[in-house]
Amino acid sequence: MRAVDTDTPTLPEDPAALRALLLEALEKLDTLSAEREVLTSRCDSVTAERDALVEQNERLRHLLLKLQRRQFGRKSERLTDEQLQFAFEEIEATLAENAAEAGKRSAAAREQQKQRRRASRGRLPAHLPEVERVLAPKATTCPCCQGPLVEIGCDTSRRLDVIPAQFRALVTRRPKLACRACPGIVLQAPAPARLVEGGMPTEATVAHILVSRYADHLPLYRQAQILARQGIEISRAVLADWLGTATREIAPVVQRLHAIQQASPRLFADETTMPVLDPGRGQVKKGYAWAIARDDRPWGGADPPAVVFHYAPGRGAEHPKALLADYQGILQCDGYAAYKTLAAANEAITLASCWSHVRREFIELAKGKTAPIATETLQRIVALYAIEAEIRGKPPEVRHAVRQAKSKPLVEALFTWFEEQLARLPGGSPTAKALRYSLNHREGLCRFLEDGRIELDNNTVERAIRPVCLSRKNSLFASGDDGGARWCAAASLVETCKLNGVDPQRYFTDLLTRLVNGWPNDRIDELMPWHWADPKTPQASAEGGKGL
Repeated sequence: MRAVDTDTPTLPEDPAALRALLLEALEKLDTLSAEREVLTSRCDSVTAERDALVEQNERLRHLLLKLQRRQFGRKSERLTDEQLQFAFEEIEATLAENAAEAGKRSAAAREQQKQRRRASRGRLPAHLPEVERVLAPKATTCPCCQGPLVEIGCDTSRRLDVIPAQFRALVTRRPKLACRACPGIVLQAPAPARLVEGGMPTEATVAHILVSRYADHLPLYRQAQILARQGIEISRAVLADWLGTATREIAPVVQRLHAIQQASPRLFADETTMPVLDPGRGQVKKGYAWAIARDDRPWGGADPPAVVFHYAPGRGAEHPKALLADYQGILQCDGYAAYKTLAAANEAITLASCWSHVRREFIELAKGKTAPIATETLQRIVALYAIEAEIRGKPPEVRHAVRQAKSKPLVEALFTWFEEQLARLPGGSPTAKALRYSLNHREGLCRFLEDGRIELDNNTVERAIRPVCLSRKNSLFASGDDGGARWCAAASLVETCKLNGVDPQRYFTDLLTRLVNGWPNDRIDELMPWHWADPKTPQASAEGGKGL
């Protein structure tokens, strides 16, 4: 006798009930099928996102390894700071490209990107002019009852828009007025003064050429190409004529800026090479841009930051003597012998040496991980910079007190340790050379301990010099000694604008306009760049000593 299968469900014998049960089963089957399709779609999306991330990670790993080789490999393969920034820009662009591709494949990824951008996009500044565009529904009546629709709210978004640089023709009309009753009586407004007499540019146009050349580092031939794309055919020679006229006009302002610098209680000094064309030989020779900078913000000084560049055909001691002939105060500089010669000839100058240069002497030694003295030296110097970070912006007396309590014991211990290590090393070793450099500049390196106005390093002026180096790379060389002097004059005002958070275009437009209209010489101090600073806009932060 066959056993009864108790697991088999009992079906109703009524056809209607059986039909209802079957429909119910089919409906559940359809639901399960739909859920399965959704899960399959989600799995495909997750798989696609995973594959995209794997691909992205592989590409970024390759770029990172390449950057590491460039940064820490052989000296000939290393990247400059500008090249390194460019490399990071490329990595960030690669990330954005991969994210955009993932967003096309996944609605969830696209929504995640949208939320991330909304959280980090910040706010547009209030001073930007607004152009309002209203997008209203085409229908103005209710689609149901045909009654009029009323506004119950509005969604508003603000996006950053741009109009590319537009050149326009400024037409000046000067009507002539005559009297019918009195012969010979003709009245006419005088023609406005022009920077370029007989030329076509306004002062704003010349300012644009100057700023593009010395702030944005665009050589004149590239600017001529940009103008040509808008149908404006102006040769490089004509642009050079405008530029030379402008730099001659601003010369008194640069000279006064130099004089103001000379009255500062503390200055930074440095120099960098400037290749210039030697017309007599038809070759390029090496000139120098000597820079003196002032930035009292680290110790709460009231004087605005500034930098002045001075061109010289060489690097001899006579050039800093000419540049700082009347200076009396603290001069922060590197260990170049010309500055020591200057201080020996002028007892009113007190030299303060740069700890950043000491640090650089040991960096290369420490990279090989075979010089424990170099590694420990860098660790001790880092401790000094950590103390400086705590007192940045404090009054000089506070900085002096903290340095006496915290930094002085570290410095004294460091130099004692230097002497001990030097006695144990071969005299010709690279580490011994680095130790002797530090010991030879001990007096200048300890100077910061005695005066709260002194910084730990010379990085302030080195940062000011970097844009000049970038312009040098783009332009290859100056046209000669006169071109080097013109380069330095314009760069002095451009970089001082940057230090004070001033828009160079606005400054030079206003400056040139005032000068060609006969600005009085006894009010030239009012033409210094910091007078154009917006009090609501914070100046560039004081980053002195952040070279680590």
